[in-house]
Amino acid sequence: MSKVSDLIGHTPILGIPVPIRNSMLLLKIEKNNPGGSMKDRMARSMVMAALESGRLKRPHGVIVESSSGNTGIGLTLAAIEFGLRFIAVVDHHAAPDKIEVMRALGAEIRYVEGQYGEDEVAVVERQRLAAELAVQVPGAMFMNQSDNPANPDGYAGFVREAIEQTHGRVDAYVGCVGTGGSMAGIARGLKQHDARTTVIGVEPAGSIIFGQPGHPYYQSGTGTPKGDTVGLVVDHTTIDQGVQVTDAQAFETARFMARRTGLLVGGSTGGAIYKALEFIHSGVISGNVLVPVADGGEKYLHTVFNEEWLRERKLLDPRVTANLTRWLN
Repeated sequence: MSKVSDLIGHTPILGIPVPIRNSMLLLKIEKNNPGGSMKDRMARSMVMAALESGRLKRPHGVIVESSSGNTGIGLTLAAIEFGLRFIAVVDHHAAPDKIEVMRALGAEIRYVEGQYGEDEVAVVERQRLAAELAVQVPGAMFMNQSDNPANPDGYAGFVREAIEQTHGRVDAYVGCVGTGGSMAGIARGLKQHDARTTVIGVEPAGSIIFGQPGHPYYQSGTGTPKGDTVGLVVDHTTIDQGVQVTDAQAFETARFMARRTGLLVGGSTGGAIYKALEFIHSGVISGNVLVPVADGGEKYLHTVFNEEWLRERKLLDPRVTANLTRWLN
């Protein structure tokens, strides 16, 4: 290995027995990618596709993207590898530690302006500013991950690895839906391998991807907020069931997993794990149930893992821990 991108992929799987229906929760530890999330895969895929098509040129090309952090970190790594410049357009909703990682790696940070609630995601304004910068800055390209077909293409390696690690048996896949890229790429690949694989997409309560009314939410890097447009890479045909998870369910599950297993997972991953266990308990899915640990809880120590922060926002719910304890015992 001679470059950081060689470290992308080949992430391990942690198996957690679920006594109900003799099932196994399989957590693919995507936070082990060099940028700390599964978005490293698709970020490099989008940059390589842009370079191959000529839309982005070396050595003076400029990547511009709206990001809550993880995609931005992945794009920063790709920019370093290919000698490009990266401008990340962020808002107040992004975890501060993610922004500092991007800055440490050399990304240029642009904040959107405007008055937004703490639990409001300024995706529309981020997208607008990113598109504007791509026009203004010479040699720039707006990656537009929500509509970029190279986004789902970046997860082919995830599928190959998961099939090999499970000896070809993935009975169900439960993952978050944000831009829709990881869900589309992984779901298509798993269903091509075995059409019987059940796919469940999870969005925050308040997101509009599955047609529910929109309202603010705290989960970061997932869902589509009210006022935004669902991305073109979202492929509903690959999702057998779309469900919502509350902030309290997601965050309490992340905290529970840390205490139960010693594994720090991000808030959105907590939501996917909660729904996976709920669906196993109800009998909707069983067997080998695969969930990606999209990123690590290390990025959310001051929020998801801060009890005072949660209490102030009324995000503590002891019923979640009670459910999880019952389902895993």
